[in-house]
Amino acid sequence: MQQAGNMIQVAELQPDYMGLIFYDKSPRFFDGNLPDISSEIKKTGVFVNSPVEEIQLKVKKYKLDAIQLHGEESAAFSKELKSSLQRSGNTPELIKVFSIGVNFDFQELKPFEGIVDYFLFDTKGELRGGNGKEFNWKILYEYPSNTPFFLSGGIGPEHGKAISEIKRHFQSKGKPGLLYAVDVNSKFELKPGLKKLNELKDFKIQINS
Repeated sequence: MQQAGNMIQVAELQPDYMGLIFYDKSPRFFDGNLPDISSEIKKTGVFVNSPVEEIQLKVKKYKLDAIQLHGEESAAFSKELKSSLQRSGNTPELIKVFSIGVNFDFQELKPFEGIVDYFLFDTKGELRGGNGKEFNWKILYEYPSNTPFFLSGGIGPEHGKAISEIKRHFQSKGKPGLLYAVDVNSKFELKPGLKKLNELKDFKIQINS
């Protein structure tokens, strides 16, 4: 999100999370003032290889409820960040992003287990997110972890049925909360950072039905 008015409108749809991208090479880079939105919506800062000190400043300035690490951050860095935030009295959720290409190996997740709260699976592409393309979601049926995950990557209004199928798969395995959240972006935009309200409203109803 970028524009205050659009944030207020989207907040009225009661999403669980609202993302603010603090990566200056992104067309959705945010460096403004936040409007008043419901405290039930988790303000999420998206960072790419930022130092701990920079993340701490943004957490304090914007009262972030969640942090999404979208770069090459290591498990050691994630642990250091989590400890540093805890020492300063902040406990935002920690989300580590993995970009999935043709030969993704779920073993890459192991060092992060018990450190991060959630994984996020996005499509490997030229851009740091916002590529507008989905990866082969069938790989998720082999997901070996018990850490809940966000699904991202080119999700649009046409993907409601496929997402429901993934949810049903994990429900049948006795793990109904494993697909924890759906992260939407470029396919619900009029332009980078400006979201389409009607499409978001309809999609939320579709995937929650």
